[in-house]
Amino acid sequence: MAVKRVKMYLDGQWVEADSGKTFEVKDPATGEVVGIVPDGGASETRKAIEVAYRAFKGWAGMTPKARGELLRKVDSLMRERVDALARLVTLENGKPFEEAKKEVTFAVGYFDWFAEEARRTYGELVPSPFAGKRLWVIRQPIGVVGAITPWNFPATMVTRKIAPALAAGCTVVLKPASATPLTALAIAEIIHQVGFPAGVFNVVTGARSRPIGDELLQNPFVKKIAFTGSTDVGKQLMEGAAKQLKHVSFELGGNAPFIVFDDADFDEAVEGAVAIKFLRVAGQSCICANRLYVQETIAERFTEAFVEKVKAIKVGPGVEPGMQVGPLINEETLKKVSDLVEDAVSHGAKVAVGGKRLTEGWYAKGFFYAPTVLLNVTAEMRVCREEIFGPVAPILRFRTEEELIQRANETIFGLASYLYSRNLGRIMRVAEALEYGLVGVNDAAGYTHEIPFGGYKESGLGREGGRQGIEEYMEVKSIVVNLPK
Repeated sequence: MAVKRVKMYLDGQWVEADSGKTFEVKDPATGEVVGIVPDGGASETRKAIEVAYRAFKGWAGMTPKARGELLRKVDSLMRERVDALARLVTLENGKPFEEAKKEVTFAVGYFDWFAEEARRTYGELVPSPFAGKRLWVIRQPIGVVGAITPWNFPATMVTRKIAPALAAGCTVVLKPASATPLTALAIAEIIHQVGFPAGVFNVVTGARSRPIGDELLQNPFVKKIAFTGSTDVGKQLMEGAAKQLKHVSFELGGNAPFIVFDDADFDEAVEGAVAIKFLRVAGQSCICANRLYVQETIAERFTEAFVEKVKAIKVGPGVEPGMQVGPLINEETLKKVSDLVEDAVSHGAKVAVGGKRLTEGWYAKGFFYAPTVLLNVTAEMRVCREEIFGPVAPILRFRTEEELIQRANETIFGLASYLYSRNLGRIMRVAEALEYGLVGVNDAAGYTHEIPFGGYKESGLGREGGRQGIEEYMEVKSIVVNLPK
């Protein structure tokens, strides 16, 4: 397989790092090098910010309709290249090709949605209490945005940030994850071919996040930081952003409860639990089910059915047909997952299936971990308190609705949650009581473009998607006019 050599994208040009250094992008399924990318840092980031700042006035001055038309062209060209983009996602991220296609298709939708929302950043004419005054409220783009995206959704996490920012009239400097920069650069190539003005969108790649992140935080031209990643890193970014009171929007860690009441549609609940736990980038997603709560009257039956489904999951390299779960992203992630399982077992948990690294055959060179189900789990175990970020499902039992709500909310996180029930009153009570930004009711598909997505508590700030998504990139200005006498 040919190694893909790419350059970073600054001011409408494809450039190398100032130092000439590069770093390798490796397939987590095989360890093979699939890409060689410029190893940029503070100086390249500074240049990107400066060109984005220069481009801002012209881009913000375009009509929302004109910006929307360019976004629609990106949408159209990305749709033509879904398969090619999906292959990149699989190569650098490891997720199965069919799953990667679903991700890219969903990612494209943000350009379509925000192309329309660009024209709907409405202001207000507020009735004045004074006859000689008029009161206007308008929205204007914030300015240069520093976007930092993770590796688990190399396409979606990029488009979910840059589409609303560009639609609002902001210019962007993107820092994609060092593990998965190829997809971001392929999206940049599409934006370039569509004909966006130079400097409006820029991509800086680097093996180390710190120099790039520090420049985004310290440079006064940057007015907002948009980040998806861990809560710990989010707190560090927020601390740095506070020195200049930069705007921030963060989607951070999760500890999603998946709740099954005894009146649920049993088969749908089992299928949903498998899907949201294992079939989203091998459990490496902030909205994946982290704790499975099953009402004790159906716990035995549910566990048996769930374990049988998990045993049937096909694990392997994402390029192989029919695979459902690929590798973890790196050795560090694999070690954390393994440590969480070992800790749970040492405190009394029982492994019903899985519970080990896969090392034979095609697993030998990759970071594969067997889909795992843990029983006899207690809330005190690390596997219930920390975000697993891997294919491990702890099952806990509960008796009453009131008990369940208390236990489900006993976490510092509040990103996503899921509940299965056919009792409408119960659905309303529990959905309203859960302290999470997303509640899936008899649904494990997650969010859509049309609704806002974000977290409670330490799972984040702000919202992405929906009409609220573009508002995160705009300032509100009030204008008071004294009419001439």
